[in-house]
Amino acid sequence: MQRWRGLEDLPGGWGRCVVTIGVFDGVHRGHQALIGKTVEIARSRGLPSVVLTFDPHPSEVIRPGSHPAQLTTLRRKAELVEELGVDVFAVLPFTPELMRVPAHEFVHEILVDRLHAAAVVVGENFTFGAKAAGNVALLRELGRRFGFVTYGAELQGAGQAVGDKPEITFSSTYVRACIDAGDVEAAAEALGRPHRLEGIVVRGDGRGHDLGYPTANLSTPRFAAVPADGVYCCWFVRAADPGRRLPAAVSVGTNPTFSGRERTVEAFVLDVDEDFYGQHVALDFIDRLRDQIRFSTPEALVERIDDDVKRTREILGLTEG
Repeated sequence: MQRWRGLEDLPGGWGRCVVTIGVFDGVHRGHQALIGKTVEIARSRGLPSVVLTFDPHPSEVIRPGSHPAQLTTLRRKAELVEELGVDVFAVLPFTPELMRVPAHEFVHEILVDRLHAAAVVVGENFTFGAKAAGNVALLRELGRRFGFVTYGAELQGAGQAVGDKPEITFSSTYVRACIDAGDVEAAAEALGRPHRLEGIVVRGDGRGHDLGYPTANLSTPRFAAVPADGVYCCWFVRAADPGRRLPAAVSVGTNPTFSGRERTVEAFVLDVDEDFYGQHVALDFIDRLRDQIRFSTPEALVERIDDDVKRTREILGLTEG
């Protein structure tokens, strides 16, 4: 898969293509369906498929300080998109200047003049251009004028409406809400895989080591979607060895037993005696074990951690090590 940063990377002699446009944070099951349709149409026409996305998140430019929790880093997003068979992952820097480009100019200058789109695939609720004035109807109208076909794909959801409860529609906002509530299983259902939190292992206060449970303490990206405080069953993955998953019991919170104030993410990696300091690692959240609890003594905390580790083994289908 080719990766472009800005359309300046577009190779000479670029012909026509099939494009899908969006932020695609999380690359959840709705995104996967949209991108899959793009790849299918492109292959049927013998054209390259292009995912056009933006960085930073448009919300941070339109309303500074409103950047939503980030479900996937840009690097991880590219990996997930590549797994779907896309030919080109194109990142368009979202700037104040781009924010002010009218919808018709966005189509003419980017989709037509630069990318030579033969077809554009978007969700039925897609908006674009200054003040989000453009929609699928306008895109179809402009497509007829400029010679490309517009496909407005239906949104993807889970299950059927029950009583007065509507069907859940997969969206990045929905996934963020699940993670913020600590419901990592619901998040995984919408994502089609566990939610992944990445970071660099940094030095902690060493208290876990004193308790017999040394932890890898993650420094996460600024806007990362960190699950609600609690203890979780996870897979621990090192960037240097992505094919190997290690079981881990992970604590998210402020260590109330020791009157902590700073919110941390600490992973106890089972059955591995290794210092992960300085390594780029990821946590795949499988299940929530319990809330954060203030224990009366360190001994009571250790007893509960013993149980957390046991349950982690059971959930991940591991025998006692």
